[in-house]
Amino acid sequence: MQPDLDFMHELADAAAAETLPRFRSGTAVVNKEEGGFDPVTEADRAAEAAIRDLIRQRFPDHGIMGEEYGSEALDAEFVWVIDPIDGTRAFISGLPVWGTLIGLYRNGRSFLGLMDQPFTGERYLADRDGAHYRGPGRQGRIKSRPCTGLSDATLFTTSPHLFSGGEGRAYRAVEERVNMFRYGCDCYAYTLVASGNADLVVENGLKAYDIGGLIAILESAGAMVTDWQGNRPENGGNIIAAGSSQVHEEALALLKV
Repeated sequence: MQPDLDFMHELADAAAAETLPRFRSGTAVVNKEEGGFDPVTEADRAAEAAIRDLIRQRFPDHGIMGEEYGSEALDAEFVWVIDPIDGTRAFISGLPVWGTLIGLYRNGRSFLGLMDQPFTGERYLADRDGAHYRGPGRQGRIKSRPCTGLSDATLFTTSPHLFSGGEGRAYRAVEERVNMFRYGCDCYAYTLVASGNADLVVENGLKAYDIGGLIAILESAGAMVTDWQGNRPENGGNIIAAGSSQVHEEALALLKV
């Protein structure tokens, strides 16, 4: 037996039962980073624990990589990659653009993916057969849109302040060429690319769990996602996701310098 989309729904439901009641509730925040700010909440930890418990019950031989509770059995054929709340700053600020990310790698390659936003009631998930959306008023398959180049593209990044030095110059070279740019949204921006509402996301310094749940969604929807050198994105790093090959090619040429 292998995991399928039904099991992904189970995992998302279990996580939502922990995150949603704590959203906009004044939940306590702990800073994980000395000399900086890397917040974590009770919701992060409770959601990841719930996801891990279900995986261990159903697939005890699988590995797990999670943001809050570390890694185990990373040499297994199947490894789950979990970010219980991607966008914790948005979560603690009351903004509904955070999401639960759950990915499954098989032999190091993205196999299944899910992003769940329980407050808005939106869920994106994918297997090798396609990318799917379930939300208020509709559900069905999603596809990225065929944007013809940067000059027509809508770009997202979490914050331009996260780029510095050469990375900052490369990012600004992309931003200067797009039709429109917006900041914020964390994982939500990637699902906008997958669903054909935006064209490009450029970010740096991502961990595997920041992107692992999104890779299958993007690729199954027809989008492209790589690092800034054009390599596979499963290990994180500096990431670019584009809805069309033309946008990806133009942006990558500016980011590779």
